[in-house]
Amino acid sequence: MKLKHLYMLGAVALMTASCNEDRFLDLKPQGSLNEDIMTSTEGADLLVNAAYAALGGPEGQSWSVWCHPTSNWTYGEVRSDNAYKGGGGVGDLNEVHRMETFDMDVTNGFLDSKWYHLYCSVQRCNSALRVLNAATDEQVNGRVSRIAEMKVLRAHYYFELSRLFNKIPYFDENVEISQYPDIPNNEFTRDEILSMLAKEMLDAAEQLPASQPEVGRIHKYIALAYAAKIKLYQAYQQDEITHAVTSINKELLREVVSLCDQVTASNRYGLLDDFQGLDLVTNENGKESVFAIQYSMNDGTESAGRINWSNLLNSPGGGSPYGGDGFFLPSQDLINAYQTDANGLPDFNYQSKSDYSWAVLNNGVYTLQNTTPNVDPRLDFVVGRPTITWKTYPDKPCEGWVRDKDTYGYNCAKRFWVSPESSDMFNGWPWGASQLNWQIIRYADILLWKAEALIELNEGNGLETARDLINQIRNRARNSAYVKDFNDHSKYAANYLVNPYPADVWNQDYARQALRWETRLEKALEGERFFDLVRWGIVETTMNKYITAESDNRIYYANAHFTGGKDEYYPVPNNQYGFSGGKYVQNPGYAPFN
Repeated sequence: MKLKHLYMLGAVALMTASCNEDRFLDLKPQGSLNEDIMTSTEGADLLVNAAYAALGGPEGQSWSVWCHPTSNWTYGEVRSDNAYKGGGGVGDLNEVHRMETFDMDVTNGFLDSKWYHLYCSVQRCNSALRVLNAATDEQVNGRVSRIAEMKVLRAHYYFELSRLFNKIPYFDENVEISQYPDIPNNEFTRDEILSMLAKEMLDAAEQLPASQPEVGRIHKYIALAYAAKIKLYQAYQQDEITHAVTSINKELLREVVSLCDQVTASNRYGLLDDFQGLDLVTNENGKESVFAIQYSMNDGTESAGRINWSNLLNSPGGGSPYGGDGFFLPSQDLINAYQTDANGLPDFNYQSKSDYSWAVLNNGVYTLQNTTPNVDPRLDFVVGRPTITWKTYPDKPCEGWVRDKDTYGYNCAKRFWVSPESSDMFNGWPWGASQLNWQIIRYADILLWKAEALIELNEGNGLETARDLINQIRNRARNSAYVKDFNDHSKYAANYLVNPYPADVWNQDYARQALRWETRLEKALEGERFFDLVRWGIVETTMNKYITAESDNRIYYANAHFTGGKDEYYPVPNNQYGFSGGKYVQNPGYAPFN
């Protein structure tokens, strides 16, 4: 049985599991669920399933998850050089527009709700752990595994809080709920938080089985993979005031390599043969999926089912067959970055050249300008360009599917949607819905994390191993089925050319640039880009260069500016300062609380 079908049971049974007006609500079930029932397999699993369900948002199918997405399309992509907010103009979800233009303050409601929802999710894990800790192995089947699963989930929610808000209060299941407002948000540094989370992942891995009977339930290799991710972040040590990267901890990098090797050695993972297979329901729990949010359709819940409500606003709008709201649009800079040179290698100087595939609309007819340069085929796997074939949809190409074309241009996001004619797509509201999972960690991440660690270590034959790892990903792109011209299927839709990196150009500086490039292109729009830039210590330079490059076409960037030592993290929301009774301190760069 898939765990996705159990999420619904936990959510339905625990009506108190959704956070309401009581902050950090204790999630003890009401009604007939007494203490004896709770310290049983049935009762404990209700709480465990509720903690899993929070991966998709602790309030489930309410409007809130649209605006505070667990997919991080607002927090990790629109805030980066990869994407525009989109939708109906700058005033449509203005809170997100302010994220995009780095106009942030403590009153932004989308920050307050994100903080709140993540702590609700933490509290679900703590509630389950209290019951599991009080029970015995005889009372609850698989108790040891369930405890470890909850610790992995809790560490995931805390990791999200850490990389979003930096200064966060940390507490476990042993802290009384009445004490929550008394816990300061500067008790632990970023490094200390990450260290605790990595340890919790590793401790959990020792208690977890190598596999689980239900797809989607956390096992040993998920914990090991996540520990690698956290340790990679921790390795880039930051100044507490300026957030600048001051050093890179090589011992932590060696641990990242070891953890990635353990995941790979399980022989359960690999790259899908075709990049576009990532957006097929048949592959959602396939060999590339390491840790995913499990979604389902026609499962007895309201509307289409337990689908990805975080992406609901993002289905293409305009005259598209999805008929959606058209938020989350790829930036021109991202499109330009997919250009390659005559050897099929990245064009690192793309920002000094004309925009690739610039669309022109004249009398209702779309044409694309400057399409002769070579491009990585992943461009048309990730981006929906006007006049270009959209997935396997036979009726018409992608064109006119952006709502506010004057503000945001003509391109839309192609990832994360099933093709409109597919039986896997739900017809009607919610627009573009399917049961396609959201991948939190996929095998390509493991390859990239190990390669990054090896490049920064620069020891032995590490650089050559990193080149091989990166080339596995490039070769997958090279061997994927290229997008065909919509009107002539005997031709490709662009001059696709991507090749593996040769040994003769491969030194540490080039390898570092190649790794960061590959991470951007392979992981585009997956919610990670901004956090990668902060981790590498290049976010200020990258974002201000991007804003300058985009300002001619996106006039709303005219007054945008990234301020180093401030914009790496969001401000601690004002409502949370009030919740703490004035104990919380603000992040550097923002005005201190009064």
